[in-house]
Amino acid sequence: MAQIEGFRVQNFRALRDVTLGKLSNLQKTKPLTPFTVVIGKNGTGKSTLIDAFGFVADCLSYDVETACDMRQRGGFERLRSAGVCEPISFEIYYREGRNERPITYELSISLDKTERPFVASELLKQRRKNQKHGRPFPFLRLVRGKGHVWAGEEAVAEAAEEAAEASDQEDAGQEAVELTDLRQLGIATLGTLKEHPRIKRFRDFIKGWYLSYFHPDAARSLPAAGPQRHLNVHGDNIGNVVQFMEREHKARFALVLERIAGKIPGIRSITTEVTPDKRVLLRFDDGVQTEPFYAQQMSDGTLKMFAYLLLLEDPQPPPFICIEEPENGLYHKLLESLAQEFRAHATGAKNAPQVFVTTHQPYFVDALSPNEVWILARGEDSYCVITRASELPLVNNLVAEGLPLGGLWYSDYLDAG
Repeated sequence: MAQIEGFRVQNFRALRDVTLGKLSNLQKTKPLTPFTVVIGKNGTGKSTLIDAFGFVADCLSYDVETACDMRQRGGFERLRSAGVCEPISFEIYYREGRNERPITYELSISLDKTERPFVASELLKQRRKNQKHGRPFPFLRLVRGKGHVWAGEEAVAEAAEEAAEASDQEDAGQEAVELTDLRQLGIATLGTLKEHPRIKRFRDFIKGWYLSYFHPDAARSLPAAGPQRHLNVHGDNIGNVVQFMEREHKARFALVLERIAGKIPGIRSITTEVTPDKRVLLRFDDGVQTEPFYAQQMSDGTLKMFAYLLLLEDPQPPPFICIEEPENGLYHKLLESLAQEFRAHATGAKNAPQVFVTTHQPYFVDALSPNEVWILARGEDSYCVITRASELPLVNNLVAEGLPLGGLWYSDYLDAG
């Protein structure tokens, strides 16, 4: 499954210039791990970092102007770092598979003459086939909606070879394009065309991201009957996902419920019940009450734990799962096992999702290695700075001696400021 190896964001609120992992121009840096966790004190920018991923996804699903205004972002000027005139910019460095050539996506968003946000530039680039060194070659380049694109899987390599034989011009084999809506991403438009399979795959990759905005009260609702394949970002369609799993993967779902029940303290078993109107309800047996209780009667923590485990057990999981502070509402002794569950699923099967989490709970961090943890802090200029825990020699030495990483954080050994 595709995996993000590096992410850079510039001029997005307190994220003046923050890079995590490997980029096309930072080849000696280690890539992001399949399970990545960002820690930091309150107010250091963890929510902003999560929202940076959400903003990119919203720009694709809607448009850049709508994305600036939704989720209480307050518009472009409230998103752009204070005192900055440059565009809000993002860079994603990812691979479609372990042995695939990496692809870089660069996006810049600015204001037009009418003070409305628009897509200032987009770039998708990749090294040519069998090319291990040298700069990546673009197969999509747009500036203010105008530019060039290559069609096909290997058109860039073929065009480059033809150019080398002819006049060594980079634009050989390109198709000129001009978008009519400068608020829509080029990958959203061109990614729908059959002749651009690589752009389509990248667009589908971002559209598949799962950013959790889980609310236990929403998850307790009883939606209308109707199977749904995946859990939505609010978790209010748990019943629909249960209905889908019960119908399409009945035997597997029984095993999934058995595994989940074994991981939630106080739950002996989980079964399903079909209502007269064809909804499928979950029944929880705690071994104490004479009658099993339903999801609507579950505590916030138990319901949240069930939702996370159900998400991880999805037969076709999202490629990228982003969760902010999963510890909220959970008993502290559950946190280390939850972190281990996230890692096990992120590093397990071939189609395992990449899991990105923010937390301020040391018990959760106790289950992690220094290479998986990034420390977010505020610099002297109040903008965010980020450091990988494995870049701190003292931390590596103490972990090697057997000290848990969360305990070191609690004792102030992890400091990115």
